[in-house]
Amino acid sequence: MFASTSRRGYSKLRRLLHPNSLSVACGIQLPIVVILISCSTANSQWISDPAVDARLLRGIDYIYNIEFEKADREFDQVIRLQSDHPAGYFFRAMTQWWRILSDFENESHDKKFYEMLETVIEMCERRLEENENDVTALFFKGGAVGFRGRLRANRGAWLGAANDGMTALPAVRKAHELEPENFDVLLGIGIYNYYAEVIPGQYPIVKPLMLFFPSGDRKKGLEQLLLASQKAKYAKTEATYFLLQSYFTYEKQYLKALEIARELHAKYPRNPLFHRIYGRCYVSLGNWGEASRLFAEVEERFREKQPGYDVYDGREAYYYLGKFHFLSGRLNEALQSLYKCDELSRKLDKEGASGFMSMSNLTIGLIYDLQKRRASAVAQYRKVLDMKEFENTHKDARRFIEHPYTRN
Repeated sequence: MFASTSRRGYSKLRRLLHPNSLSVACGIQLPIVVILISCSTANSQWISDPAVDARLLRGIDYIYNIEFEKADREFDQVIRLQSDHPAGYFFRAMTQWWRILSDFENESHDKKFYEMLETVIEMCERRLEENENDVTALFFKGGAVGFRGRLRANRGAWLGAANDGMTALPAVRKAHELEPENFDVLLGIGIYNYYAEVIPGQYPIVKPLMLFFPSGDRKKGLEQLLLASQKAKYAKTEATYFLLQSYFTYEKQYLKALEIARELHAKYPRNPLFHRIYGRCYVSLGNWGEASRLFAEVEERFREKQPGYDVYDGREAYYYLGKFHFLSGRLNEALQSLYKCDELSRKLDKEGASGFMSMSNLTIGLIYDLQKRRASAVAQYRKVLDMKEFENTHKDARRFIEHPYTRN
């Protein structure tokens, strides 16, 4: 399946899959088939006890707000009270998933996560042996297999990830056929419909994988995501997040994205993912004042080591703060932020320069030119040419080697 994919293609795909990839814009929620169904298949409406159901909802909110110990306690109680139901086991695994996302370069959490997912898969398969139309079992099996594929893709295990995608998708589709009015299930179908059309056009490296999957429907998928964000019970936040990503990254409807980002950040103020994309919305709308305020908060939380705010969050904050200072004419402050962005990039960019590294180094060159440090500026531009190109970094570097950068 992967024989025709180059090593360079693997590298590009892995960068796309990273939860903090600049090109993805939202970090965890990642555009490839093995994860198109992973975030929504986990949300069931088949806990009959209202008290247990309330624990699930509280636990889910704790996860999104990066309060993992509180979430674990809620799900432990769900497992104690409903030991034969996969919900508590699955959401306990989701707490572990967010632990991974909060410290992504640390792979020590992976083994436990896989084991927790395997428990869910085995439980669901036993239920399906008794009843092949057990929607709850289909739901949670699809979710567990989908998240396993998601992490495998993040870690570069491409074949295993693709196989997981081919296992998870039929479970989701069957659950939708059995419960077409279930808005939590609808999220999975909406995610698949939208991204199965959008992603191959955006990233041709994915096209060979899509030969093994049904075609998508961008318009229908967006409508399904919107409906799920309004009416789903357990999947409401996930649906809202995917709708935000769609509006921001692919539809370029930044005002709509801003409204959603503001809502998510207000509800989950400790979540760095929602925090950062809220800032990016303001960047895309040209409101650098609000953007700088938000990224200053991100930078402070990174420095203070607040749970969830890791080096990727810090790097992004330093980049946008540097750009804000540069545009405001505070060149020394801009340099200090961009130097820190570059420093963190050199720790993180193990497979070649990221967009953050290329863009920050190019901007440093522009500042040197403005400071009449021409030799340093030229050296900086040549450094950019040695990095992987991001957007027009090479073209701009060559242009400013020939003619110094000046403000118009």
